Amino acid sequence: MNYKIVNGSISFGAETILEEINFEIKEKDKIAIVGRNGSGKTTFLKAIVDNSMLEEGIGEEKFGVYKQGSPSIGYLKQMEFEDSNDTMLDEILKVYEPILNLEKKIEKLAKELQNSQDENLIKDYTNSLDRFEQIGGYTYKKEYEIAIKKFGFTEEDKVKKMNQFSGGQRTKIAFLKLLLSKPDILLLDEPTNHLDITAIEWLEGYLKDYPNAVVIVSHDRMFLDQIVNKVYEIEYATMTEYVGNYTKFEEQKRANYEKQRKDYEYQQAEIKRLKAIADRFRYKPTKAKMALSKLKQIERMTIIEEPSKYDLKTFHTNFELKTESGKMVLTVKNLQIGYDNPISEVSFELFRGQKLAIIGENGIGKSTLLKTLNGDIPKLGGEFEFGYHVEKGYFDQQMEFSNPENTVFDEFYESFPNLTTTQIRTILGTFLFSGEDVFKKIKVLSGGERGRLQLCKIFKKGPNLLLLDEPTNHMDIVGKESLENILKEYKGTLIFVSHDRYFVNKIADSLLIFEKDKVTYFSGTYEEYRRKSKEQEEIAENAVILEKTRNTNIKYAVQENDISASSSNKKENSYFINKEKNKMKNKISKLESEIEEKEKQIETLQKEMLQEEISTDYVKLKELQDKIQELNNEIESKMLEWEEINTQLENFS
Repeated sequence: MNYKIVNGSISFGAETILEEINFEIKEKDKIAIVGRNGSGKTTFLKAIVDNSMLEEGIGEEKFGVYKQGSPSIGYLKQMEFEDSNDTMLDEILKVYEPILNLEKKIEKLAKELQNSQDENLIKDYTNSLDRFEQIGGYTYKKEYEIAIKKFGFTEEDKVKKMNQFSGGQRTKIAFLKLLLSKPDILLLDEPTNHLDITAIEWLEGYLKDYPNAVVIVSHDRMFLDQIVNKVYEIEYATMTEYVGNYTKFEEQKRANYEKQRKDYEYQQAEIKRLKAIADRFRYKPTKAKMALSKLKQIERMTIIEEPSKYDLKTFHTNFELKTESGKMVLTVKNLQIGYDNPISEVSFELFRGQKLAIIGENGIGKSTLLKTLNGDIPKLGGEFEFGYHVEKGYFDQQMEFSNPENTVFDEFYESFPNLTTTQIRTILGTFLFSGEDVFKKIKVLSGGERGRLQLCKIFKKGPNLLLLDEPTNHMDIVGKESLENILKEYKGTLIFVSHDRYFVNKIADSLLIFEKDKVTYFSGTYEEYRRKSKEQEEIAENAVILEKTRNTNIKYAVQENDISASSSNKKENSYFINKEKNKMKNKISKLESEIEEKEKQIETLQKEMLQEEISTDYVKLKELQDKIQELNNEIESKMLEWEEINTQLENFS
């Protein structure tokens, strides 16, 4: 499979969105499309689906879109539900129609074989079983069961009709169908938006192992780092390709910029030197030839263009606290939170300068906790108490303003009437509201603009305790990095809700983890938390999966036993059974060898980590840990397969 755009461009009227597109998707590529908000990333995804949006670019190559193998393209906005009376499970199973049809065929053949020993029938049956295994017949139930669970749906949700789900839930179900349908090219536009960390981590693993190509638009840096092997950046209406994940892209971009800048400066200095020699001697008859040679030397040069500076325009502030709080900032004891009924109970203490991230599943109280602490909704039980001289600043992810008819300037002036017009415009300018932007009405602002205005007001007040609910929503990567830098330098105390693991890991020194049945406090970074808890999570998860899949699909093996018992032709039947048993034994032997080999690889990597020169190299250690984790995941998968085949083999005995 190959999909290629050569010298394309995208325009709307007189406005050029992208002027020279050279883009290629190869089989199993995992590609990120990155760039500032408004740079054209989503528009480009649409153009991959709808080639009529493309026209000839400014390059010299002939414009064209080339497709090898007629690849199927999956895009969320194309997913529809045919019948709103279908259940959620009905919708999910439509993805597996080829498997389900083959499953019915195998059942039919098994019944026929109970009364017949036709050689062609046996051959069709065994071929169907082989095909069933190849297309995931023994694993598809496990696949969709895990996906449904990770996306936050319950067993009860599976039998609910589609018209009983909210718009957001229907979108998540459509997303699940898209993922499980496995198109040749999977297009994902901000796939981690509105997913909690549990779902994001499952999606990350699913896409890493996805058998086909994936193209992702995302501002989630950790997500991209874990998945992609190629990055296309859109900047100044041009598209540039980089090989590697997001971190590699940043390193390459920085290195390329520095090299081009140095090469440019060196060449400009050389041109200046040669011109000076030519100007000095061009009117002297004895030196005119030498002067002319210097000018010819300049003409023969391949001129290096001055590199464009990074598009790093973003907000900034000098955050000064109005007052300093006491050492104890907040005490929370058995605090019950919710609206009508408690949904979670929380206990923790917070000290001056601490930065606490609230993470976990959606819908179980993370934002509700902040609203309760801010006094927007009453507590339902327990208690909480702020310390001495604590002054709060609250960022609401809904970004609601009391008067949407206000202009940006009026909104800020109402909060700070003692400031002059010049002072207000200067402050707003640091948050990217300059010129006529300050006279925009609140109601027409984008999500990103509303967020910046709310942060601008909060930071100007100088609170010593920040309560931030999803502050990076609607921010591009440069904006997130700017907020990270502000919050890292912030001298006060911070509590924030976020699903952005990179952001959490950069800032938080402690965590409050929300789960359905409990809320846990953890002292340490997100990376430390994941390292300590991942092993226990995997053990528990695999135990559940094993329990669910232990008896899955072994009925075919049982049916084969029944066929052999009722057969009048014992010789043919015995041959058939022995053939199947030998295939299973060979598969088991192969799996055992593969597991043993991977365990040896882990042992080698663990020894490498103990070497003195590596034990102090954080980057290398992280690479080795990731490799070990990947090998462990592969071992777990092969163990599950080993267990299933052994169960089937036992039913032949």
